[in-house]
Amino acid sequence: MNYPYPSQRNVVYGYRGMVATGNVLAAQAGLEMLKKGGNAIDAALATSLCLSVTECCSNGLGGDLFAIIYYKNQYFGINSHGPAPRLLSLEALKEKGFDHLPKSGPESVTVPGLIGGVAALQERFSKLSWEEIAAPAMAYATHGFALQPRMALMMNRAKERFEKDLPQAPTLSTWFSAFLQDRDCFKEGDLLKLPGHARALEELAKTKGKSFYHGTIADEIDAFMRKNGGFLRKEDLKVFKPQWVSPLYTDYKGHRVFELPPSGQGIGVLMALKILEKTGYSLHNSIEATKLSLSYMQRHLADEGAMVHPLSAFLEDFPEKAAGIIGQRALVPEETELFGDNTVYLCAADGEGNMISLIQSNYMGFGSGVVLPHWGIALQNRGCNFSNDPTSANSLAPGKRPYHTIIPGFIEKPGTFRGPFGVMGGFMQPQGQLQILMNMIEEGLNLQSAIDKPRWQWIKGRKLHLEEGFSKGELEELEKRGHEVEILQDPVSFGRAEIILRYESGLLEGACEPRTDAAVAVW
Repeated sequence: MNYPYPSQRNVVYGYRGMVATGNVLAAQAGLEMLKKGGNAIDAALATSLCLSVTECCSNGLGGDLFAIIYYKNQYFGINSHGPAPRLLSLEALKEKGFDHLPKSGPESVTVPGLIGGVAALQERFSKLSWEEIAAPAMAYATHGFALQPRMALMMNRAKERFEKDLPQAPTLSTWFSAFLQDRDCFKEGDLLKLPGHARALEELAKTKGKSFYHGTIADEIDAFMRKNGGFLRKEDLKVFKPQWVSPLYTDYKGHRVFELPPSGQGIGVLMALKILEKTGYSLHNSIEATKLSLSYMQRHLADEGAMVHPLSAFLEDFPEKAAGIIGQRALVPEETELFGDNTVYLCAADGEGNMISLIQSNYMGFGSGVVLPHWGIALQNRGCNFSNDPTSANSLAPGKRPYHTIIPGFIEKPGTFRGPFGVMGGFMQPQGQLQILMNMIEEGLNLQSAIDKPRWQWIKGRKLHLEEGFSKGELEELEKRGHEVEILQDPVSFGRAEIILRYESGLLEGACEPRTDAAVAVW
C-alpha cells in the first residue's frame, strides 16, 4: 500500500451506460449486463452480487440492502433490512451471560435483507433473469479472483479481529475455513476462491432468492443457530419482506437531495442541509450541523413504529433549533461516539435515463464472523446497532429493526442533471455525503475533485478526525474555535464514495473513490 507519489483520476464520461463502485471486477460485471440488454437495475444487481464475492470483506449475502431507484421518470425506495429475531431480547441475552450484544458470534445476527432486496428489485424492474445477473459473481466465486490492494488490507484486519475473538466465539472457526483457507495472511494479488459462496449463488439463482427465506438455506440457517446458541430461526426468515418506501427530499440552493426514511440515518443529511440553509455554509458550520444532527438521531431515531417524534420534528423543528445554537465555538452535544467503516456502495445508469443508488453491508466488515457452513454465507451483526438503554427509542426488542447506518443518496438540479451518489462507512456516511454535496454545490468542484478533497469526521464531543491535506489556516481556525483535531494517516475510516450524474442531453458523468480499489465502468 505504499504509493509515494500523487496520482490523479479524471471525471469519466459516456452515454450508453455507466457503473461505479469500489471494486473494478464488480463494476465490469454491471457493465456486462448493460451490454447484454439489461437496464441500470440489472447492472446494479449483478454488481451487488459480485461485490458479495469480490469485496466480501465489507458485505455479503447475509447482509442488508437499501436503494433509491429512478425508473421511467419516477423515484422508488426500498429498505431491505430485517428485525431482531423473535427470541432475541435483553432478558434472553442476560440468561446467556451477556449485558449487550457481542460483536462476534451468532447472537447479534438479525434477519438479513440483502437477498430479499435483490429479489424484489429483480422482480419489479429487471429485463434479465436471476441466472444472468448472478453469473459473474458465480464465476469469480468458482474460479477465483485477484485480491485488490485495499481489500487485502481489510481481510487481514478481519483476521486479526477474529483471532482475538475466537476464544469467546468458537463459531468464528467457520470464517477461517471459508476465507483464510490454507493461508497465513492475505496478500494483494492473491487468488481467492469461494466454492461455498458459488453454491449459494447457484441455489439462490435457481429459486429466485426464495431458498434464503423459505427453503434449503433457511433450514440450514435455523439448524446452525439452534446448534450454536443463536436466536435467528426459519420462522423469522419466512415472514420477512422488504419495505417499499417513498424517498424523502429537501431543497438546497437549487438542488434537491433525496434520502430514504428511517430507520436508516439518511434523514441526517437532510437535517444538516436545512441547518446550513439557515446558518450559511462554512467548514465550522458544516461540522456543527453534522454533530447536532447525528447526536439527535442517536437519541431519537429508531424503527418507524418505535419513534416518539414524527418526521417533522427531524426536518422542521430540529433544524430551526439547531441553527439557533450554532455559534463561533465548537459545541459538545450529548455524549455519544460515532466511528466505523466497512460497507459497499454502487450506482448505475443506463442510456434510457434509469438510475439506481444502492448500498449493502454486513455492518462490521464480515459482520458477526459467522459463516454458514457449506454455503459460505457470512452473516451480519446488525443487532449491535441497537441501544443497550431500555428507555431508548432504539432499544433492543424482538421483531424490531435497529437504527441503520447504510444510506443511498440521489441529487438533482431540475432542468440540468440528476444522479445517484453515496459514501460507504458506518457513521461516516451522512458526514461524507454532506461534505461531497458541499464540495459540489458550495465549492463548485467537479465530481472527482469533490470526492478527492480531504475529509473530516466527527467522533464525539469536540473531537474531530481529519485526513491529511487540510491547510494550515483551516487547522488553526478549527482549533481556535475549540475543535479537538487529530490528523489520521489511514484513509479507511473516512468513507468511500461514488457518483454518477446524467445531464438532460443524455451525457453521463461519473467519478469514484481514490481511497479504495474503485472504478467507473462506462459504455
